[in-house]
Formats: sequence, C-alpha cells, structure tokens
Amino acid sequence: MRPNNRPSSQPTPNYQPLQRIQWWYVLLAVVAAVCLVRLFYLQVIRHDYYQKAALRGQLKQYEIPAERGIIVAHAGDNTVPIVLNETLYTLFADPVYVKDPADSARKLAAITKSSPGDYEKLLKTTGTRYVILAKKLNRDQKARVDKLAIKGIGAREATFRTYPDGQMAAQLLGFVNDDGEGKYGLEEALNDKLGGTPGQLKAITDSQGVPLPANKDNLVQSAVNGQRVLLTIDVGIQQQAEDILASAVESTKSKSGSVVVLDAKSGAVRAMANFPTYNPKDYAAVKDADLFNNASVSDPIEVGSIMKTLTTAAALDAGAVDKNQTYFDPSFYKIDGATVRNVEEDGGPGTKSVRDILKLSLNTGATWLLMQMGGGKLNEQGRMVWHEYLTNHYNLGKKTGIEQGFEAEGSVPDPKEGFGLNIQYANTTFGQGLTATTLQMAAAMVAASNGGTYYKPHLVEAVGPDSGNMKKIKPVVVRQNVVKPDVSQTLREMMEYTYAQNYRVYGGTSLRPEFAIGGKTGTAEITKPGGGYYDDRYNGTYLGYVGGDTPEYVIAIKMTEPKIRGYAGAQAAAPVFIKLVNTLIDSHNVSPKSASE
Repeated sequence: MRPNNRPSSQPTPNYQPLQRIQWWYVLLAVVAAVCLVRLFYLQVIRHDYYQKAALRGQLKQYEIPAERGIIVAHAGDNTVPIVLNETLYTLFADPVYVKDPADSARKLAAITKSSPGDYEKLLKTTGTRYVILAKKLNRDQKARVDKLAIKGIGAREATFRTYPDGQMAAQLLGFVNDDGEGKYGLEEALNDKLGGTPGQLKAITDSQGVPLPANKDNLVQSAVNGQRVLLTIDVGIQQQAEDILASAVESTKSKSGSVVVLDAKSGAVRAMANFPTYNPKDYAAVKDADLFNNASVSDPIEVGSIMKTLTTAAALDAGAVDKNQTYFDPSFYKIDGATVRNVEEDGGPGTKSVRDILKLSLNTGATWLLMQMGGGKLNEQGRMVWHEYLTNHYNLGKKTGIEQGFEAEGSVPDPKEGFGLNIQYANTTFGQGLTATTLQMAAAMVAASNGGTYYKPHLVEAVGPDSGNMKKIKPVVVRQNVVKPDVSQTLREMMEYTYAQNYRVYGGTSLRPEFAIGGKTGTAEITKPGGGYYDDRYNGTYLGYVGGDTPEYVIAIKMTEPKIRGYAGAQAAAPVFIKLVNTLIDSHNVSPKSASE
C-alpha cells in the first residue's frame, strides 16, 4: 500500500487570486458607470418630469383673479364711479384632506344657508385638489368658516361687481356672472379690457396640506388688473331720462320704452335709458332674459313718421326739390294696388309746401318727395337715390358699432328686387316697411342736423390702467357731407317750425324761444307675425334736438304699444321729449341762441 502522505502524481490547480480581484473591480466599475448614467438620466435629462411627479402630492395650483376695471361716468364737471368691485370670499376645499365629508358639509351649509347634500358630493370629488363650494361669502361668514378649522377647507378673497346706483343704466352696463364673465351691455362688449389677465400661484404644501410660502419652489405670476373705463354718459341726464321714461311708460300703459340722448357735436351718448329694467347685482333673479337686452340698440322697429325728417333732407340734398317749393297734394295715392293715405288732419286735397310735409305729417307728401327723386314719378331711379341716402348717408341697415353686445342692424329693402317695390319704397319714406333702432335714428339725426357729419355713436370716452393714465378716445367720423350744410340748416328751420306749431298738442306749456327746439312725431303700425298690420296697435316715436345756434343734444324716443287715445307719437312719445328738453335746458347748460338771433 501507498502511504497517505505520498505525493500525488496529478498537478496542483493554480487559483490566481490577483486576477480574480481585478475582474471584481471591472464589474464594480461597470455597475458604477451604469448607476452614474442612470443618475444623470434621472437628475438631468428627466429632471423636470420627476420633479413634477415628486411634487404632485404636495403641489397646489391656484388662479389669482385679476381685479376687474371699474367704470366711471360724468356727473357735471366731475366724474363718479358707477361700477365698482366688492371684496367677498370664495369657499373652497381640497377633498384629499377632508376626513369627514358629511359632518363638514353639515357645518359649512349651516353658515352659508346651502344644501349639505350638495356640499357632501363636492367634498367627495375625486381626481381634483380644488373644488369651489360657495361664492360671495361676507366677512362674518368667512370668520365662522375659519373658526371651524376643518382641514382641507379654506376661503380666499375674491372681487365681485357692485353697482352703487342700483338699476341705473342697467341694460347699458350689463353684468358679470359668477364665473367672472361680462354679459350683455358694456360688461360683455369690453370684457377683454375690463377683465384683465389672471395670475398663477403654485404653493408647496406640507403633509397636512398647509402651504409653505417660504419654499423656494413657490412660483407667483402676478395678475394684471383690468382697465378703468370712463363713459360719455352723464349720470344726471341718465337718471332724469330714466325717471321721465319710467313715469311715461306707466302712465301710458306702454309695454316698454327707450330713450337715447346724443351729443350733436361728437356722437357721444349722454343718456341711454330703457324701461322696464333690473338691478345688475340681482341679475340671477331675472326670469325673462329679454330684460337684459339694451332695447335702444337691439330692438329695431318700423319707426313711423320720424323718418319724414330724413326723407325731406335727402330730397333737398339730392336737388330733387327746393325748400320753398309747393305741390298739389291729392290726399291719397294708389300704388301697386295699395293706397297711401294721410291722417285726418291733412286738410284734404290742395296745395302744400315742403315744410307742410313735416308740420302735417303727410304720407302723401313723403311719397311725393320720392317721386321727385325719381324725376317726377315712382321708379327705380328714385328708389336707388333714396336707398343710397338710407344706407350710405344715414347708415341704416348697418350696425353702428357702439360698445354694446347684441346690437341689431335693422333692415332696408332692396330697391331692385322684390314684389311691389314702388309701394314698398313709398312706405319707407314715412317709416314703414323698413326697421331701425332708436340709436340708429338718433345717430342719423345728429348728421342731418349738425351740418352733415355722421359720428360713430360711442359710450367710451377714455380707457387706462388708473385715473392718472387714461387714454382719451377721439370721436370717429364715419362720413362727412351726409347732407350739405345749407340743407341741414333748412331741415332745422322746418323741424323747429313743426315743433312750434304742435308743442301744445304734446302737452307743452312754454315754447322757450331763446332756445332752438325742433322735432317730429311718429306713429307706426305694428306688423302681424303672419304679415300685414294690426289695426289697433301702434308704437309711438319722437326724433328731435335742442340747442342754441346749433343743436347740442339729439333725442330719440320709442314707446311700445301705449294704451292711449290719439296718436301714439303725439300722446306718448312727444311728452317725454318735452320733459327731457326742459331738464336739459334747466340743469345741463344748454346754450341759448346768440343775441343776433
């Protein structure tokens, strides 16, 4: 046997420990390199993504509302705010932190007088960190909410519109809804200027949802407040116009009424009143949305005989008639199977003058003017001339562009295409068969009476970030030479003669000869939905001006379906004109005629 300690004949293995260590170093280096690459990828390349993901549970984003611009108007030589902002509070919640939605809803609803069930549903909302529970909390309610100290519930300041003069100029101003959006009137038309630009607040919170305002990762983008707007209206004229109109609508049992007062030298609106009306602060209580519309700009009607003033000016300006011309008036015309008649006070067939057409409100006289524009008869030539004045001189059938939502353009018939064009156009000369708004008629009269300059009607006088930085907006001249200056002078003479002959019929007691007062009534038939006209329903209108050597204020009035005896224009609309004229003379510095007059 071989002894156990005898060397084996097989070779002994070589373990090479140094080589094995080197391989471990390589492996570790590779792992380290992979880790470094991964860290570089995560911390540099995907930094923004993972930072947002890491902060998602702690990051809350809030919108900082911009303060809406205030609206200011004239009060004589001063200006006063007529739309302001009121600081109230918005109640909100982060549903993640509300541990007992039912109990929290019950406690909060007791403070806000709301439905606990509605609050509980909101507090159980998933997928959001911010829900609004209520708006317009007052300071006392906010303090009571804070006292509850419910985790995840808070109240932040918010501004809401307030209207210190209540319902004054409501349809002109419009309102702001609970979402901060301007609706109707100026609030809608100027929403971009008034609304400003909201800011953004991103706040890091702790595990309890409490913001950490000192955290360097907080980001605040300041809100840009809305612009301040100065209006052309005078609150004194506006309020008096509203009071006079409201009284007239009620006394005549009219469905509604509208008044527009324009500056004859600029087209600036000094007053724009409608009745019935509402309080913009309580807009949510209004059941009939039509009440929000500014009827002065959104409700075109067949305006009746006030159109004869513009027809007369057009015929004079076109050279179709002379101011001293007379003609034989037959008292009626048969046209296209229809009859154009006059009112009973026309005096019957006989010789009439051009100014008699306005004084006696002759439908046949207005038709005769159209004939003269056609060379002596009703034809396409006359229709085209009259259409040119209606649309391109007086700007009817087009929006004026005033700063109001829902402005209507009205309608003017085509002079070449259609059925019964001659009778249709004869009707337009005395305000039937076409439609216009109260504002459109006032703007056209500004041009016809001031020497021939059509100004764009406007409500905004200046805009700026604050009272010390307001940019004044110049009046816009849409057209000059609407009528020649001498024609404008002739028209004023005729309108003043018409007013002087009829003011007692309207209820006037004093002519006030030291001032120039001119005007014309209109009593317009109302169309039936299926065609034709009612024989017992009328709208009353009036179009006129007041001033000294030249007109200062142009006034247009509409009274819808008054329940009165007599003509709607003379008995419902004209008395409003007289009261407004006396108010303007007595309280708003109308210049009297010069001594040479």
